[in-house]
Amino acid sequence: MNRRPKLTIVAPSATPEEAAAVVAALERFMRETAPPPVPPPPRRSPWQQAALHEGVARQPEHPVPWA
Repeated sequence: MNRRPKLTIVAPSATPEEAAAVVAALERFMRETAPPPVPPPPRRSPWQQAALHEGVARQPEHPVPWA
């Protein structure tokens, strides 16, 4: 999804300088009123990551009833 659309102005009576000024003002407004970026999720510790991998890779101790 394109979150930064390309702005163009279609006005037959506007000069290229006027159109550029309007587009620049709109881009500045969009930049200044944009929501703050979302912080990255907290990183897992290497110990926790290893424990999760070990827990998934283990064989079940008891046979599962549906097997």
